[in-house]
Amino acid sequence: MACTHDHSCEDHDCSSDWSLYKHIDLSKVSALNEAVPGSVKSVFKAWEHRLNFSGELLQSNDGDSELLVYVPFTSDVKIKSISIVGGPERTSPSRMRAFINREGMDFSDAQDMQAVQEWELVENLQGVLEYQTRYAKFQGVSSITLHFPDNLGGDTTQIHYIGFKGEATKLKRDTVATIVYELRPNPSDHKTKAETGGGLSHVG
Repeated sequence: MACTHDHSCEDHDCSSDWSLYKHIDLSKVSALNEAVPGSVKSVFKAWEHRLNFSGELLQSNDGDSELLVYVPFTSDVKIKSISIVGGPERTSPSRMRAFINREGMDFSDAQDMQAVQEWELVENLQGVLEYQTRYAKFQGVSSITLHFPDNLGGDTTQIHYIGFKGEATKLKRDTVATIVYELRPNPSDHKTKAETGGGLSHVG
C-alpha cells in the first residue's frame, strides 16, 4: 500500500520520521548487480537530501534490471514504511520485496523464498510516496533485504534514495548480551553467611 504524506512538512519535522538511516550499519550495506561497487551506500541519507540527484546513485548493470540490497542496522528497529526514489525514464523499480533478518541472500534465494511483504511501485521522482509495512511483521528488525526484481521498462534500474520510517531500540545489539549477563550474576559471587564466617558477603 502506498500513500502520500498526510501533513504539511512545513508544520512537521519529517526528517525525524525518516531518521532510521542513522541506525544503518553503512559499512556492511551491500548490493548485488550494482554497476558501481559500493554505490548502494549513497542512497541512504537524510530525508531532506532524498531529491539530490547530482551525486552517486545505485544503478543495475546495463540490460539487467534486478537488484538485491542488504541493509543491516546497528540496533533492532521497527519499520513503519519505506520510501523509494528511483530514476526517470522508466528506470525506477516496479516491484519491491522485503526479507527480514536474512543474511547472505543471493538472487536465487530471493526468488525461492517467500517475502515478508511485497509492493507494486510507481515512479516517485518527487519523493512524496511511502509504502506502508505490515507493521506487526516488521518488529525486531536487525537487517532487511530488499529485492527489486524489475523496473518500469528501462535498460537499467536506478535508485537515488531508500528511506525507512520507524523506531530504533535504545540498545545496540552487541551490548544486550552483556547487560543480560550482568543482571544475572554468578551465584558463586553471593556466598552465604556460613561460608564467610557470618560476615557480609562481597559482591564483585
